Amino acid sequence: MNYKARKRAASQWMKRSGLDALLITHLPDVRYLCGFTGSNAALVLTGGKSVLFTDGRYIQQAKEEAGGTKVVIEKKSAVTAACEWVADSGVASCGFDASITTVAALEGMRKAIPAKVRRRLFVASDAPVATLRQVKDEDEIQKLRQAAKLGCSLFDGMLEYLRPGLTEIDVAATLEYRARQAGAEAMSFETIVASGPRSAMPHGRASTAKLPRRGFVTLDFGVVLDGYMSDMTRTVHLGKAQPEERDVYDAVLEAQEAAVAAVAPGVSAGEIDEAARSVLRRAGLDRWFTHSTGHGVGLEIHELPRLAAKQTQKLEPGMVITIEPGVYMPGKFGLRIEDMVLVTSEGHEILTPSVKAWIEL
Repeated sequence: MNYKARKRAASQWMKRSGLDALLITHLPDVRYLCGFTGSNAALVLTGGKSVLFTDGRYIQQAKEEAGGTKVVIEKKSAVTAACEWVADSGVASCGFDASITTVAALEGMRKAIPAKVRRRLFVASDAPVATLRQVKDEDEIQKLRQAAKLGCSLFDGMLEYLRPGLTEIDVAATLEYRARQAGAEAMSFETIVASGPRSAMPHGRASTAKLPRRGFVTLDFGVVLDGYMSDMTRTVHLGKAQPEERDVYDAVLEAQEAAVAAVAPGVSAGEIDEAARSVLRRAGLDRWFTHSTGHGVGLEIHELPRLAAKQTQKLEPGMVITIEPGVYMPGKFGLRIEDMVLVTSEGHEILTPSVKAWIEL
């Protein structure tokens, strides 16, 4: 990972924003800029320098992971120590990420510095590092490819396992166990298994409900490899489907493929959303599509950009996004199909090429 280049990009952003320093407290942002993966950290960038604050649990880990960054070990809160250091350094302005900093956290930051500089020192900034993280470098893309590939292999293996009578928890536990056996360090999020009428719940947590003899089963899951996350959804049908179920599936698949086909540099996030939504609108199903079409993914499962109606942000090469339209009819059934897609200089690359065609088990 080229942390030097990332810190240089952050410093250039600071310069354009008229800031003397930047305080980073969001752990994925800290990891992105210096490689440190501990649970207590704050990073300060100023004057071409980077200083990482953490505690005594991470003396060796910080030394190994945060090369090129000065490490300060403190007994107090890492954020408090960083704020004190910034105040003592004499900088006139220090940006912080207002999109993730709570009111309580900001109050704590201000209390850590002398009263005479509290009003002027900290400057609210809108997701400075998260904005940089949108466009992945080659190292990140390769890690995301590997995570997505593992996710696909897990889904392919689950097709032989799924059968009526298993509980949703059985399915989730088996998938997660196989993921860890295959080398995943964690799951990207709590695995979603929603079957039968519960498939109408977009984020239905795996429950004790048994897979039906006839009905949809939606699997939404991801794995973490070296900090980078995958995210995919596939929906299969157990038993003989009703015509309406097949028709809705075909419409969702058409919507998903239309949105994927629209992915290219310069296309707005809102246009991608509309590409999917318009297909479902023509099929009379758009009112059952109740969430946005996708999001960025990387060190976190939900990153910028957001692919939703009226979003004007343009896609750029190196962005990795999800495309995941769905239809959810309460009391009946629901389904979703999701891929991870890399924006390339000429268009796009699907990172999760597992079969999306109708599967009836």
